[in-house]
Amino acid sequence: MHTIRILMAGLFALLMFWASPLAAQSDIKEQIVVPLTDPGKAAFLNVALVHGSIRVMGTTGKDIIIDAVTSARKGDRDDKADASASGMKRISNTGGMDLRAEEKDNQVKVHSDSWKRPVDLTIKVPQRCSLKLNTINNGEITVDNVTGTLEISNVNGAIQLSNISGSAVANTVNGNLVASFKTIDNDVPMAFSTLNGTIDVTFPATLKAAVKLKSDQGDIYSDFDIDVDKSLPKSSRSEKNGMYRVTVEEWVKGKINGGGPEMMMKNMHGNIYVRKAK
Repeated sequence: MHTIRILMAGLFALLMFWASPLAAQSDIKEQIVVPLTDPGKAAFLNVALVHGSIRVMGTTGKDIIIDAVTSARKGDRDDKADASASGMKRISNTGGMDLRAEEKDNQVKVHSDSWKRPVDLTIKVPQRCSLKLNTINNGEITVDNVTGTLEISNVNGAIQLSNISGSAVANTVNGNLVASFKTIDNDVPMAFSTLNGTIDVTFPATLKAAVKLKSDQGDIYSDFDIDVDKSLPKSSRSEKNGMYRVTVEEWVKGKINGGGPEMMMKNMHGNIYVRKAK
């Protein structure tokens, strides 16, 4: 595996490497090492994919290390007749991936050509690192052993957050959302949502929160003692073309350990589990 390490010049550096095939002929693998401007301070990582998975692991290292895997482009796609190319051989580009990382003041943004083909990223970061991670198809997002502010979004895949500290806003459409906190930021609201899947979040026993929970076609479970607000659901009325529409909010609202920042969980087709760490 090739490793590229480029030292920062001034406040800004652009790390770019055109990948080359490694051991397996069907896969292309690449690694980029991104030194931080100030390794003593917390980092921020921003990754957005169209096709592929993202796995982030907190470590004791000072650099951000990005390992990427993708499949080589196939040059044997079905061809339609091309009269202009009669008697000629088509030359296909089966080259490597476009993988780049930009770093400025401990903020790292990763670019790839995942819109062309799936790219799976495994990224090692210093433990103190906030994250903004997004993918759409063909992958899951997993995060382990990271402390910071997490903003996680998926569409067709699961989200798994393990041994995290700080705060999180996480949502997916088709997939389970599972999170486990070691410690939380007691002053920051959090939100978790999915459309088709399960929401399962484990918090420290000391959690103080104002919970707002809703599952349209599922059940809600908790082993925290929740002081549920038993007031009638709020309703709203709107008018359009001379007709009135009345909607009723069917949220379960309450307080855990006296209340705190809002903790919202919303599901449509699946259960919600609010767990207390043992």
